[in-house]
Amino acid sequence: MNTTPLGPGQEFDRIRSIATAVQDILGPIGNDTAAVPSGDGQLVVSTDASVENVHFRRDWITPEEIGWRATASALSDLAAAGATATGITVAVVSPPDAHDADLVHLMQGVAGVLRANGGLLLGGDLSAGPVWMVAVTVFGHADRPVLRSGAAVGNRLWVTGVLGGARAAVASWMHGIVPSAPARLAFARPQPRLAAGRWLAKHGATAMIDISDGLGGDAAHLAAASVAGVSLVLDALPVHPGVIPVAPLLKQAPALFAALGGEDYELLVAMPADWNDPSGCEAETGVRLTLVGEMVDTPGTHFTLHAEPVVVIGFSHRI
Repeated sequence: MNTTPLGPGQEFDRIRSIATAVQDILGPIGNDTAAVPSGDGQLVVSTDASVENVHFRRDWITPEEIGWRATASALSDLAAAGATATGITVAVVSPPDAHDADLVHLMQGVAGVLRANGGLLLGGDLSAGPVWMVAVTVFGHADRPVLRSGAAVGNRLWVTGVLGGARAAVASWMHGIVPSAPARLAFARPQPRLAAGRWLAKHGATAMIDISDGLGGDAAHLAAASVAGVSLVLDALPVHPGVIPVAPLLKQAPALFAALGGEDYELLVAMPADWNDPSGCEAETGVRLTLVGEMVDTPGTHFTLHAEPVVVIGFSHRI
């Protein structure tokens, strides 16, 4: 850890407490700016904000999970670019009833994601406001950043992991039910697919996007950017096990329930038509790949379930 000595004051006391708690992943702090460590290829940057009562509720998850979730969400954008995480900055707004220990615990959640995925905490900002807000800016490097715009007609579409777990947790809470442990984990501690994103980029991914706005919303983004259409077969979706007991509450088939969910932070990736090595990704990164559709020449998004067309809209983050 390399830090510049901090002067007196309550805010700096809080920074000192955070620095002590997360010193193993802490970059140089104590100045108004931080130098982003160099890396191979191009610098890739993204910012993501997480707001109480929009993206999470305090009666659902702990301060540490708030920090984890906000950081994983931001790092997921690097994963979709096929990038390696280099460092992050974190701006936190805390409400009047927050304790200093809550802030430290939140930042310990941030540190947990960095320990698992790489990158340094380079600095940030502390402020006060009506609710918890966490804005995370991520910096990474990629030899060949994968964009949303590179998919071509005939490319096949794959998804990582399983879908619908985060929505299953939210639906459970909304119905006064305690979520299953796997569904709660999917919501509170999502896993950014950085290793899988890099593997897919290395093996020819033409376009990628992380599934944060729901499969309907993010497939539409990929289709629009690539000036093509997306055709997805919902019967093929890898559904999170937490979906099965909850989908009937909304009178939806599990696959449709999963497709309508958001904040899974899995990847939707276009690969060349002749590529077919999903087992290689799982063997090297531990992340499962499932074939779910293809790029077509009819613009827009086209979803089927049991061979019938269905409408899949994007996910609303407001809870």
